[in-house]
Amino acid sequence: MNRLDGKHILLGVTGGISVYKALDLVRKLRKEGAQVRVIMTQNATRIVSALAFRELSGEPVYVDMWAEVTHWNVEHIALANWADLFLIAPATANCIGKIAGGIADDMLTTTVMATQAPVLLAPAMNTNMFANPIVQENLERLRRHGYRIIEPDAGEMACGTCGKGRLPEPARILFAVEQALSEHLLAGARVVVTAGGTREPIDPVRFIGNRSSGKMGYALARAAARQGAKVTLVSATDKLEVPPEVEIVYVTSALEMKAAVDAVFADTDIVIKAAAVADYRPDLVADQKIKKSQEQLQLTLTKNPDILYELGQRKTHQVLVGFAAETQNLIAHGTEKLQRKNLDILVANDVSQPGAGFNTETNIVTLLYPDREPEALARMDKQEVAERIVRRAAECRSRLHK
Repeated sequence: MNRLDGKHILLGVTGGISVYKALDLVRKLRKEGAQVRVIMTQNATRIVSALAFRELSGEPVYVDMWAEVTHWNVEHIALANWADLFLIAPATANCIGKIAGGIADDMLTTTVMATQAPVLLAPAMNTNMFANPIVQENLERLRRHGYRIIEPDAGEMACGTCGKGRLPEPARILFAVEQALSEHLLAGARVVVTAGGTREPIDPVRFIGNRSSGKMGYALARAAARQGAKVTLVSATDKLEVPPEVEIVYVTSALEMKAAVDAVFADTDIVIKAAAVADYRPDLVADQKIKKSQEQLQLTLTKNPDILYELGQRKTHQVLVGFAAETQNLIAHGTEKLQRKNLDILVANDVSQPGAGFNTETNIVTLLYPDREPEALARMDKQEVAERIVRRAAECRSRLHK
């Protein structure tokens, strides 16, 4: 299941030089299951043709208020009513000023005035224009009226200047769309997610590790942020793209991960421990690389702290979600861990099954609870699994705070 299945996205495209990025945005929106219709200003068509947007969206492109009507409904009203979300990307200073001033003199601004759908704007303009007090006042006025603004990126501009004003990359705009259309189950909540496999050093070049890729944890961080949470991702891998709107804390070892989680635990509402934390670490770490001079090398291992167990003994208001990777007796072993570690949810998966476990794009999990029957999920994409887990964690938090 795609994250935007069945959603109607009305995309407004104005005459900024970054119009070309909106083409990729249409492609990404459709890939996630959305139906996309495009309204362009006349100036936008001077940079990219309406034909390009028509081909990518699979729908007619609307430009002229006075064009021949193709439906019995008044066109701009029909589009306004059709939309689940009205996205304007890029949004120029001119377009922002018109909307803020209540001006409706073309197809795009007239439709904005008529819609009841949430409106999301992605400003894009020269750095000095974006910093202009009038533009900032217009954006603030729109915020007060419930319009959502995606902050532009900073970097080199087409005009040669460098600063804030670049249209965000389509992936970040896509996330903002998902967030705007979410149920905001975790609005105002603080969520900590751990991800990846810790590495316990033997010497400066070698370590003890495991097969965890971190994909499940990163999917969980994205899902929580999508639902409006303030998310801290404590990651033992730097090989994955950090989800938008997520604070990242990189760690290497189990002790570093424990310190990072402990530092924020008191102010956290939900902790999701998806990381594969090493159970043991070398007792002594060599200062220099150990030479291959002996037939055998013996290491003495010391047990690492059980981070999740310790959190379970200390929790007050927090919801704790743990993971258990098993190869046999999934329910029995998972239930024992759920109870012993004082968890609210335990995500158990049999990593011996095809399509489950480490370094896969999918997962097969069973959700275990202390007060209800296990919930077995079919094999699905890890992002979809993450959405389900985050939803259950949000429900648990809601019950705790009744």
